[in-house]
Amino acid sequence: MPGKQQAVASGKELQTEVASLGATLGLVVELEVPVGRRIWGAKRRIDVVLKHPETRVSLGVECKFQDGQGSAEEKIPATLEDIRAWPIRGIVVYSGRGFSSNMESYLLSTGMAVNLIDLRDWLELYFGL
Repeated sequence: MPGKQQAVASGKELQTEVASLGATLGLVVELEVPVGRRIWGAKRRIDVVLKHPETRVSLGVECKFQDGQGSAEEKIPATLEDIRAWPIRGIVVYSGRGFSSNMESYLLSTGMAVNLIDLRDWLELYFGL
């Protein structure tokens, strides 16, 4: 929708925007939450965890930003597999002009991804706000 696009210029800014939106909606926000290890032993962290303060319903959010050609798009399948291993439900929030239309279609088809411009509506529905 026109006028809803948040201006972010990096993955860190995207993470900050997601956290800020969660706080604005009255959700408890945690950043860089440890959640076990990847298959090669590296520590796995969830970028943002949002939790409803009353119902305790939680959602993990992995933030992916890509403004030009780069590797964020190539990491998406592994990211979705990581999310499936989390002990809570999770999604990818993505932003930037660098995602191809094919990758954006793939992301949306998984039911595990939301464009930043649609995140507020998605969170309100998910958390019943």
